[in-house]
Amino acid sequence: MIHLLASLEKLVFQLRQKKHDATKLRKKVEKQLKDTRSIERRSFSGLNSVDKKIEFEREDISDVSTVLTQKTSQLESLQRLISAAQERLLNEKELVEQIEQEIEFSENPEEKQSTEDRLRSILNHIKELNFEIKNREKTVKKISNDIAAYSNVKTNIATKIQKQSKSKPTLRETMKSSHDAAEKFVKELERRTNAEEHAKKALEKVSSKFKELLIKKRKAAKKKLAKQLLKKKLAKQLLKKKPARKSAAKKKPARKSAAKKKPARKSAAKKKPARK
Repeated sequence: MIHLLASLEKLVFQLRQKKHDATKLRKKVEKQLKDTRSIERRSFSGLNSVDKKIEFEREDISDVSTVLTQKTSQLESLQRLISAAQERLLNEKELVEQIEQEIEFSENPEEKQSTEDRLRSILNHIKELNFEIKNREKTVKKISNDIAAYSNVKTNIATKIQKQSKSKPTLRETMKSSHDAAEKFVKELERRTNAEEHAKKALEKVSSKFKELLIKKRKAAKKKLAKQLLKKKLAKQLLKKKPARKSAAKKKPARKSAAKKKPARKSAAKKKPARK
């Protein structure tokens, strides 16, 4: 039994080490799976975030494009109006030269007065055209600046969309590779968990057998101890009884000595005739 207990104790130690190693490996795979799932989630979240940003930026670029279209239309309209005003202004200036010649060669005072009034009216109209052209040119300049600013905004947004679009394949690849790795770790975790469970059951089985043998050994030791105590008790009882028998045996010779004295009595009896 001692040899068997030693073997079982050694086996229990080995199985405990095996279970410890299996648990360590299982926890390592769990951590790897957790880290891989985390990378997969981050990649998926990053991909969704990029898609949302691209969607928002496309909406922004659409709004900017609408404004640019409106501004460009306004600019073109103003440029047409300025061209028309400049053309009228040129005509009016040519007409002024013609009227001035008419006034110069006019002989009739009434006709001259009428021509001068007409000239003043044309000159006023020329002033109005110049004022109109200047105001519209200012507006054209402002709209041109707006168009340039919106164009820059549109270009920046388009650049952002392009950069974010370039990051999508990398995120997709990371998500795919982490997903594939996670699937492998899931299988590996299942294998490690089974190995740990197997080691745990084997340890429980051997430990149970080891405990049973220990209990049997303790019971046997108790029985042996009880027998030894009983033997000691009986031995003590025997030791107590033996001295009493020896003292009785010693007294017997005293009785014999007393018996030996009887002849002395006989000698006393023999002396009686002497008294007569």
